[in-house]
Amino acid sequence: MPKPTLPLEGACRCGEVRLKISAQPLFTAACHCRGCQKMSASAFSCTAAIPAAGFEVIQGEPVIGGIHGDDIRHYHCPRCKSWMFTRPVGFDFVNVRPTMLDDHSWFAPFIETYTSGKFAWAETGAVHSFPEFPPMESFGVLLKEFAERG
Repeated sequence: MPKPTLPLEGACRCGEVRLKISAQPLFTAACHCRGCQKMSASAFSCTAAIPAAGFEVIQGEPVIGGIHGDDIRHYHCPRCKSWMFTRPVGFDFVNVRPTMLDDHSWFAPFIETYTSGKFAWAETGAVHSFPEFPPMESFGVLLKEFAERG
């Protein structure tokens, strides 16, 4: 899988909020859960898990939308409402929507989650598929394999 040339910047649809990544993704994914389908208005959402230290908002002030829970927060542009990134509480990474990046040509999902809810026609080309989220104990192996594929 190709890796992005860093640093890499991006923006929401209207350009009010800009972000920057300066660290390679830990993994990439497509999620077929109903929440992602509704938030993305598509068959699945795409994500690149970026180490928190390698992610920053460089312009604008995103707002929390979608899930407002204690364990996960979705961030959107306050003007155009683009879903830009997600911060899972208690984890040291940020799930960036690669569609927000100026160059997303490198992106391909390595894993796909919640295939139990996917549209029959939706194909991602992901290397690994899971009916829900992968078991936590499998992430070490998945992260290692993803890093080695680069």
